[in-house]
Amino acid sequence: MTTMTETSKGVAYGLAAYTMWGSFPLFFALFDGVPAYEVLTHRILWSCVFLAAVISVLRRWAPVREALARRSGLWPVLGCAVLIAANWGIYIYAVETRQVLQASLGYFLTPLVNVALGLVVLRERMERLQGVAVMLAGAGILIQLVALGSLPWITLMLALTFGTYGLLRKQVSLDGLSGLFVETLLLFPVGLLTFSWLSMEGRSHFWGAGSTTALLLSSGVVTALPLLAFAGAARRLKLSTVGFLMYINPTLQFLIALLIFQEPLNTAQLISFTVIWFALGLYSWSSWRNRPSVVARRRAGAPGLEKRRLSV
Repeated sequence: MTTMTETSKGVAYGLAAYTMWGSFPLFFALFDGVPAYEVLTHRILWSCVFLAAVISVLRRWAPVREALARRSGLWPVLGCAVLIAANWGIYIYAVETRQVLQASLGYFLTPLVNVALGLVVLRERMERLQGVAVMLAGAGILIQLVALGSLPWITLMLALTFGTYGLLRKQVSLDGLSGLFVETLLLFPVGLLTFSWLSMEGRSHFWGAGSTTALLLSSGVVTALPLLAFAGAARRLKLSTVGFLMYINPTLQFLIALLIFQEPLNTAQLISFTVIWFALGLYSWSSWRNRPSVVARRRAGAPGLEKRRLSV
């Protein structure tokens, strides 16, 4: 009963996290007239402030102090910080320019980018179906390039920045909450300088309408809440379950782009999406059938199967 309760809580946390992430276009669309780089600046600043408050409440300063004390170990964290800032900035720009379809495709593509990076950088072994999935994803991008005559740079940059962020994050021992705080802390001086410059130039929207100020302040809370929910899910669920729930995020973004923002979906884009969805299906199937529990049962059942064959 306890296990089921913990699993149910994990699923609830996971659904909450990915639903919040998937609904981000609705939030960032509210920043009408505020440049993406300014929204990004405040997202960094207020995320750092809010995360500091959360860490204080949870009394989780020990890993943060340890990370900051090891100066040489901060380089991978700084790399993560730059990548996540780039990812956030591109995503905000995609929402502001109503290119959420491209953004959703980027997050659909991310797991396959992770597989490709693991193969190239970490020399990880790739399953045959995973290799086919990566090639299909490449074909899906090529379809857009040929049919539309332009590279879907938002899709590729979101997938590459987030995929590379995940690769670097493997080298950082910090948990998700502490890690994001240290990342935003390293970016805090740049954010503060940008905010100060905008204020002195009279170009800051923070000092304008009260609603805009409230939105900019709330960007930190909006950034941190799904992370906290995800942490609750990750502690209670199997990795395969978390991986399955992950697709809620880009699916919601896709539906918001079509149904609410009414972005056009032409034939080439539809074919491209379909090819990449099929690639994701192959990847998910390969991951499921090669998970440790299934492989262990398969190996355990092999001797018995061999004996039955010999007896016949």
